[in-house]
Amino acid sequence: MEAYDTGSDARQGRDGQDGPAGPHGAAEPPGGPDGTGGAVPAGAPRTGVAALSPRYQAGAVLALAVVAVAVCAHLGLVFLHVAPSNTLTKQHGEAVDEWVFPEFEQNWKLFAPNPLQQNVAVQVRADVSQADGAIRTTGWYDLSAEDGRAIDGNPLPSHTQQNELRRAWDFFVSSHDSDNRPVGLRGTLSETYLRQIAVQRLERNDAAGEGGTVERVQYRSRTTNVKPPPWTGEKVSDRPAYRELPWWTVPRGGAA
Repeated sequence: MEAYDTGSDARQGRDGQDGPAGPHGAAEPPGGPDGTGGAVPAGAPRTGVAALSPRYQAGAVLALAVVAVAVCAHLGLVFLHVAPSNTLTKQHGEAVDEWVFPEFEQNWKLFAPNPLQQNVAVQVRADVSQADGAIRTTGWYDLSAEDGRAIDGNPLPSHTQQNELRRAWDFFVSSHDSDNRPVGLRGTLSETYLRQIAVQRLERNDAAGEGGTVERVQYRSRTTNVKPPPWTGEKVSDRPAYRELPWWTVPRGGAA
């Protein structure tokens, strides 16, 4: 019988390097036959942030830090807005309100002991000077109904459509007395805000017409009670109640 020395062949790969041989004599990759259990080869390309140069890595870290600070500041201001009165809100309440109103305003009306039980529609009309010098008064534009139509069937309505007009009207009502006289500086600010909204909405509806200019605007609200469930036995009036505001002059250029 002839003896064959197969040990050296089993220890050498096809390229002549020492290592465990595969089933066909080829050297197996490090970490096992599939090559998945070994370390990442030194020449493998880097991915993610590690693939960026040091300068861009520093820029990415800085951007993330700025975003984190902005988010924390926003959450902190909103928290102070909804929190009970405290030393910080007393000292910096004006700055908190300037950040929160009107886009990020929060309230507890949904969970109040007496949730809103009325539908309030905000309407506006205008005095328009025409090209021949005549003045005409437009009909009432139901701005709340316009927002409702924009929201109805829209899976992602904008914050403006949902809250701009509603919050502006609540702002006015809370900062004026029953005779529509402003209470403090916030009352005057609420009038300016409503006037700007009126001008924008009237321009959108082309209320002035060709060659016309909006000279004055007037708001009114139409409030109707929500009908209670039959089982309550409660009776409420279904007649609308109106609240008319005085005419406001629109500064030239439409700015308040």
